[in-house]
Amino acid sequence: MQLLSLVGLALLATTASAAIPDWQQCGGTSWTGETQCSSTAGCVKVNDYYSQCQPGAASPDPQPEPQPQDPEASAVLPGTPTSTGTPAGTGPGTELQSGYYWVRAVAAPNFHKYVQSKPLYATGPAVLGDYTTAGQFQVVSGQLVQLVSGPGVKPEKLLYGVVSETRSINNNSLAISWSETQNTYGTFAWGGDDLQWSHPSINRPNKSAWYVCTGQLMYINLGNYLYQTPSGCADQTIHYYNDKKANN
Repeated sequence: MQLLSLVGLALLATTASAAIPDWQQCGGTSWTGETQCSSTAGCVKVNDYYSQCQPGAASPDPQPEPQPQDPEASAVLPGTPTSTGTPAGTGPGTELQSGYYWVRAVAAPNFHKYVQSKPLYATGPAVLGDYTTAGQFQVVSGQLVQLVSGPGVKPEKLLYGVVSETRSINNNSLAISWSETQNTYGTFAWGGDDLQWSHPSINRPNKSAWYVCTGQLMYINLGNYLYQTPSGCADQTIHYYNDKKANN
C-alpha cells in the first residue's frame, strides 16, 4: 500500500509539472503560470510582460519574475499577457479625436480588428481587438503614439509603441508593446494609409508586413509577406482610416 501511494504521488508530480507547449507564455510581469518549457525549447523574454517557449532556444532554469505590489485584475483575451500597473489614461472615447486615426487589419482572419493595448489605455502588449475598444493613433516624429486621455484633456496623455530588439518567433519577428517612454529602436511611418516600421540595420522585404499571433499579439514581420508564416500566426498589413466611429 505504501509503495502504491508513492507511485501515485510521483504521477501527480509529473502531471503538475508538464512542459509548456512551444510558442506559449512561460513568464513575464505578473505571470503566475508554469515556467518550464519542453526539453527542446527555451523560455525567451520578448518584453517585460511576456516570455515565450521558443523551439531551439537555450533552456536555462527559469527564474521567478518580480511581482508588482497590489496588482489590479483586468479582463483579457485568452492567452494575452497583461500589465498590472496603473492605467495610463481613461481613453478618448468611441468618437475619433482630431488629429488621430483608427488603425485596423483588412484581411482575414483579422478583418476589421483594431490596434489597441491590453489592458486598454495602459502599458502592456499591442494586440488586435474588437472595434468597440479600438485605440486612436498617430505617427509623430517617427513615434507611434496612442491617445489615452479623455476628450479635451490638455495636455494629452500618450503611450508609445515600443519595438523589442530581441527577435522572437522563428527568429524573424519583433514584439510590440506600449510604454510611457518613447521607442528607441527603429522608426514608424505611414506608407500611404498603411503602418510601416524600419531600422537602418534591417533590410525588410516589406516594411508594412506584420504578424498577429496567439492571443492576438502583434509582431513586426521581418521576412517576406505570406511566406513561411509561423504556426499560430497570420500575416497582416494594418491601415488607418478616419471615420467618426470605428465599425466592424
